[in-house]
Amino acid sequence: MKSALNYLLTARQCEIAELERLARTSELVNSVGRLVHALQRERGMSNIFLASQGERFGAMRLEQIPQCDALLEEAIAAFSALADDAVQVRNGARLFNRVAIVLEGASGLAQLRGRVAERTIALHDAMAAYIRLIAGLLAVVFEAADSAGDPQISRALVAMFHFMQGKEFAGQERAHGAAVFARGRIDTPEQQHWRHLVEQQHHCFDVFAEFAEHAIAHAERMSHDHGAIVQIERMRRAGQSIGREPMDESLVDAWYECCTTRLDAMRHVEDLLAHHLKALCERKIGEARESSLVPPSTGMEAPALIGPQLERSVIDMANEHARRLQAVSDELETVRSALNERKLIERAKGVLMANRNITEDEAYRALRQMAMNQKRRIADVAEAVLSIAGTLRA
Repeated sequence: MKSALNYLLTARQCEIAELERLARTSELVNSVGRLVHALQRERGMSNIFLASQGERFGAMRLEQIPQCDALLEEAIAAFSALADDAVQVRNGARLFNRVAIVLEGASGLAQLRGRVAERTIALHDAMAAYIRLIAGLLAVVFEAADSAGDPQISRALVAMFHFMQGKEFAGQERAHGAAVFARGRIDTPEQQHWRHLVEQQHHCFDVFAEFAEHAIAHAERMSHDHGAIVQIERMRRAGQSIGREPMDESLVDAWYECCTTRLDAMRHVEDLLAHHLKALCERKIGEARESSLVPPSTGMEAPALIGPQLERSVIDMANEHARRLQAVSDELETVRSALNERKLIERAKGVLMANRNITEDEAYRALRQMAMNQKRRIADVAEAVLSIAGTLRA
């Protein structure tokens, strides 16, 4: 019959296996980050190409495509590596469902690019197709963050997800502004959407700052080019006034270059986040192995290695391990609150969009306005909306 110590060691080995899975997940997240960055560039170039009637960024767009394809293959390999351990993945059904959606979207890239090249697709539709694909990739990162069972690793993943999401809103702003400048006009819904993209960036980066390691948050602040930020703000105001003031044609290139500099700096921060995540996983695995009592790969029975004096203290060790796991669980619940709030807001937006037949931007603004009117947090308002929707369905 196996002793209590055998089961304690088995518990430690399960902990190590979970950490090793998180290490593979961190590699997947890093691959996704590189792919998203490349697709963001392709999207911006495609927007300018379409808005300028094929006169701008045609060659640059063609040069970007092979880079995206190479990074897509890298991400697919990372998906495959994680799928090899599918039975050990927390919320694996949701995670791999997200991966399936991404692969389905990626299968349509060639057709999308062909329509962009031939200019047989509306700019809005092309933009929406790229946004859907990138949103699918970020949803994979979200599920990876939601599956983490270690609070420090979970914090790192939450920080990385929100930073990547904020960067995506910045990428959408680059593409949106580039199209406006290239076209030379803007309407009221486009103005509202532009403001929405800026607001969403601020929200995501606030959450990032809350969960990121101090050194990384400091590095992110130091990466800001204040001259570029001032220039972007000036061009934002110029974009909002197009149609009322003479158009400066040089703004198209200036806007794209300035936003690209900003996004490239953000990509450097993503690399820092990825390296921190990898180092954190490796450190946690090392600590878990050191505390597992049995050297790895010995194949020997625990009692033969440890001796009777440690057998007597096995209950103390088990109790200590249980207390540590409870503390980890409590901290993890706190960390996941940020992800849970995001789920509430996304679901509430969907309810409002369906019931009022409004856009996502309009749904978010409605939630925010209700929160301001009621002096409540937007997550609390979202929960109330879902509660009312549930009552109505019943």
